[in-house]
Amino acid sequence: MIIVLDVGNTNTKIGIFEGNELVESLRLSSSMSKTGDEYGFYLMGMLNRKNIKPADIKGGIISSVNPNLNYTFEHMLDFYLGVKPYIVGSGIKTGINVKYDNPKEVGADRIVGSVAAYNIYGGPCIAIDCGTATTFNVISGSGEYLGGAIAAGLKSSADALYTGTAKLPKVELTVPKSVIGKTTIANMQSGLVFGYVSMIEGMVARIKKEMGKPLKVIATGGLSEIVASCSNVIDVVDRTLTLKGLNIVYHLQSSN
Repeated sequence: MIIVLDVGNTNTKIGIFEGNELVESLRLSSSMSKTGDEYGFYLMGMLNRKNIKPADIKGGIISSVNPNLNYTFEHMLDFYLGVKPYIVGSGIKTGINVKYDNPKEVGADRIVGSVAAYNIYGGPCIAIDCGTATTFNVISGSGEYLGGAIAAGLKSSADALYTGTAKLPKVELTVPKSVIGKTTIANMQSGLVFGYVSMIEGMVARIKKEMGKPLKVIATGGLSEIVASCSNVIDVVDRTLTLKGLNIVYHLQSSN
């Protein structure tokens, strides 16, 4: 078994894999105020639920867009599991060729998500991560990471409306009954959700036009299901895409 960690700006996802099977997963907040022991408490609880012993975990890998937390998680894995993880970054084999002006600029989460999208669903494809930021990642039919786009996330947009105005309330991010809202909350939900979905539809259409060929669209992230529920541009929703990508990348290292 191996352990994989996807350290994001808002949340950290932890997964335990046995071969290609995701045995268990856990989502925690990414917080500088938490210690390695606090994260270790949740980790050990996850292992106990599945009767997994620390000695069963033979290796690990971390992708992170929050470098300030890297030491905390590395220390946690070393102390509780005796594992020194791979860190996704320069020098790590991913199996895809990054066609970026400066490959070091691409976020580790975008790379591992693209690895999973290509290896599991095939290319050419677009991997969309609906997280704190919304990232569009384009992978060719031969497994090249061609680049993409970054836009604001749905929750980030909602928070900006709430904190940047004097009278607009904080709203639940759900799909409203109609585009034309009859209350302030319904107006905000319509603008946020349908506006976000329209942005994704427009970006997918533009990417497909620029590529000049059909592309499979895979969505991941906490809000991907909202998008898929009111749009037909998403072919697959895979909430564990980055964890699966980390598992693939881990085995690329250990097979050499």
